[in-house]
Amino acid sequence: MAEDFLEDIELDELEEVGEEQELFEHFRFVVDKGTSIIRIDKYLVNCMSNTSRNRIQDAADAGNILVNGKPVKSNYKAKPFDIITIVLAYPPSEFEIIPQDIPIKIVYEDDDIMLVDKQPNLVVHPGFGNFDGTLLNAIAWHMKDHPDFDPNDSRIGLVHRIDKDTSGLLLIAKTPEAKSNLGKQFFDKTTQRRYQALVWGNVKENEGTIIGDLARDPRDRMLFTVFPEGENPVAKHAITHYKVLERLAYVTLVECRLETGRTHQIRVHMKHLGHTIFNDERYGGHDVLKGTTASKYKQFVKNCFEICPRQALHAKTLGFVHPRTGEFMHFESELPDDMQQLIDKWRGYARMLAEE
Repeated sequence: MAEDFLEDIELDELEEVGEEQELFEHFRFVVDKGTSIIRIDKYLVNCMSNTSRNRIQDAADAGNILVNGKPVKSNYKAKPFDIITIVLAYPPSEFEIIPQDIPIKIVYEDDDIMLVDKQPNLVVHPGFGNFDGTLLNAIAWHMKDHPDFDPNDSRIGLVHRIDKDTSGLLLIAKTPEAKSNLGKQFFDKTTQRRYQALVWGNVKENEGTIIGDLARDPRDRMLFTVFPEGENPVAKHAITHYKVLERLAYVTLVECRLETGRTHQIRVHMKHLGHTIFNDERYGGHDVLKGTTASKYKQFVKNCFEICPRQALHAKTLGFVHPRTGEFMHFESELPDDMQQLIDKWRGYARMLAEE
């Protein structure tokens, strides 16, 4: 129901935690002719009578309320004929999640949570163009004999998100209490998440921190970009800490620790640093960005793209407090075969250059 829609949304969902590349419309309101100019939070309180004004303000601050297609803050003055939409990073419930027997790797499970090591090329949840065959369909199959688990209940399920071509650890809540608790941990930035990425170029510093506000690129809504602090009112503050693990000729293996969890954060921050993730097609990493013009080298890079036909990004570690026991839990995922083979191939190339 629209009346309590925002109250049912977890805090991390308003923060768009993860790396999804689409926003989905959940509700739409058109301001009637003759309506007096009014703050949008007050207007929506009237439209959604059981939703608090604070919750509406949270949604606006997180960029989930659009007017005529553009994000607005809660003090925006709504006027007649404005089209107000509420959007989130996952599709509305008309995409029914049906159980499908899709292999997934479950690294931990108890009565409250499930931790999955997601393989690359697996969409996380149904959406336009991906109505089934997703991780959530696989989880529904795994839980099909548990009568208390409803895969279509928004109060349970994914706690955070990574996109189709990113591999690694994903946390799923099996109860509303677990999702609320874990969602707050992500919102409060108390979880510990580390990724490994192979990026173009020789990263100059051994370690560092990238601070840059992120928002959708006005020239291409499928992309995110970095804005100077205060320049874009809907841009979200984002912090990524990085450390060089290995330098391999014209690429570098880095570890990235997320202090915030914004959409495409690592991909955008590393590009902003001048080191786009290897084979990240959306951000230009599928071109030869560093190295030589020799045809032999270009063929080598082409072979690398074929070995790992996706962005070389892996969610390697995840730490959080168990929602029931209060115990701190830490998990680590090995690099998938495609990334490991890619790194090994660059190691061989780097050795060859060193021996010349």
